[in-house]
Amino acid sequence: MSSDVRQMAEEIVAREGGYVNDPDDPGGATNYGVTIHTMRRLGLDLDGDGRITPEDVKRLSRDQAVQIFLQHYYHRPRIAELPQALHETVFDMYVNAGGNAVKILQRLLNDMGERIGVDGAIGPQTINAAQRAAAKAPDHIADAYGIARRNYYFAIADRRPASRKYARSRAGGKGGWIKRAEEFISPRYHLSQAEFAARVASWG
Repeated sequence: MSSDVRQMAEEIVAREGGYVNDPDDPGGATNYGVTIHTMRRLGLDLDGDGRITPEDVKRLSRDQAVQIFLQHYYHRPRIAELPQALHETVFDMYVNAGGNAVKILQRLLNDMGERIGVDGAIGPQTINAAQRAAAKAPDHIADAYGIARRNYYFAIADRRPASRKYARSRAGGKGGWIKRAEEFISPRYHLSQAEFAARVASWG
């Protein structure tokens, strides 16, 4: 495994931060970006009491989180087989949104003229389509994915008022979701504050 991939995982852990248990977050109790649902799926009973509860989530270490992300959110979903330009952004989004990260990519590839299913799984069709699309637009595919990701976050917040606090800060600026998406988008495609305000004006 390259040090670059581990560095990506370390950066995701840093971005995710420590323990939170926000009732508005469908992920539930989360530490370093690892949710209680993931820990239950993996059978991580860290305090040995036979149940996986928020207490186990609190006990998760940074290094354990890095290992979970590398194994279950990078290698297992086959992100490593996508074009290199997409590795970091799809990996980060997979941690954040699971299979929806792949659906965003698959829809983008269809928009770019490829004809593949949108099933949230990376298989030979998605890998080959992504390689072709990256060859056609090597300098733009990561930006295109990042913009699609930003639109995905906006769409969630449009539909679910409880999620708007993740997309817009209390002061009215860009929230964590939008800032996170734009970390993977070239500055020239970042929304200005006026553009952002116009986009979220309907939220009241």
